[in-house]
Amino acid sequence: MADPMPQFKTLARAALDWPARVLFPPVCAGCRRQVSQPGSLCPHCWPQLRFLEKPWCEIMGTPFLHDMGQGFLSAEAIANPPPFERSRAAVSYSGVARRMVQGLKYSDKTDLAPWMARWMLRAGAELVTDADVVVPVPLHWRRFLQRRFNQSAELARVVATLSGLPYAPTAVARVKVTRQQVGLPRAEREDNVRAAFRVPPEQDIQVRGRRVLVVDDVYTTGATVCAVAKALKKNGASAVDVLTFARVLPGDFRPDEAATI
Repeated sequence: MADPMPQFKTLARAALDWPARVLFPPVCAGCRRQVSQPGSLCPHCWPQLRFLEKPWCEIMGTPFLHDMGQGFLSAEAIANPPPFERSRAAVSYSGVARRMVQGLKYSDKTDLAPWMARWMLRAGAELVTDADVVVPVPLHWRRFLQRRFNQSAELARVVATLSGLPYAPTAVARVKVTRQQVGLPRAEREDNVRAAFRVPPEQDIQVRGRRVLVVDDVYTTGATVCAVAKALKKNGASAVDVLTFARVLPGDFRPDEAATI
């Protein structure tokens, strides 16, 4: 006779979840319409997501229109080689993806982080396989007190938990109060975060000799993650990869939207 306990536990769990689902029904992660499962998208929003897929630049993770062959690099990677080894992002920063990022970052919708992180794991599977430790892009303590949470840390925590990797949220510190990167052109972004990060001496053991996976919400010009990668390399990290939820690609913004992130 089959053991009835698993079925009983499933029914009990469903009964306990029922009041929460009635009082707080799951809503679409993009438009907040009611949906059947938490973290899912409604039929209207799902087609608006642009997942980033191969073929792509093996360093920058930016997609190509056509397969250029193994090892082919983008003009960006050749002209301005980054201090990290590889970068990957789950989706293009437009439409629904942009609303999800802004909801997590500015509206305290931390319930989005687990679902966003799962898509990141899919996009960055090869990076996760090679990583030794997961490190989020840190906030300065003053901004952390204002915002009360770090959206990059929310994503990184889930990435580490689901992949079974060590999570090191204090391995890198932001030691300089920087302006918001919102609306700044590339050169000003780079100046803004120059020397803004360091590895505290007591955290050196977390990164020295290890391959570090840096997690952030959006890759715009790469100024922030490049500054973090330089700090990690300076303190002995053997390699640095970057994984973000979204990536800004040409055409993601209209001229009147240039200052939205």
